[in-house]
Amino acid sequence: MPQTLKAIYRKGAFIPQITFELPEETEVELVIQPAPVASPLISDLETKQQFLKSLIERMQQNPIPINAPRFTREMLHERS
Repeated sequence: MPQTLKAIYRKGAFIPQITFELPEETEVELVIQPAPVASPLISDLETKQQFLKSLIERMQQNPIPINAPRFTREMLHERS
């Protein structure tokens, strides 16, 4: 009978979030479900334009400094 076990992936291993008794060497199948992302539902054109305008203004108020370090591909990915 299928059972659900929540776990967090950390440093190459799945860490169960609750105690789960399984015999040693038990084979399991993992199904990865992406975290739900809710995008704002803005159907009104004027509201959408106002939202985008305020977003751009906030980005311009907080520019990335010219001397900010540049991230490499390796720096952007977790390594154990």
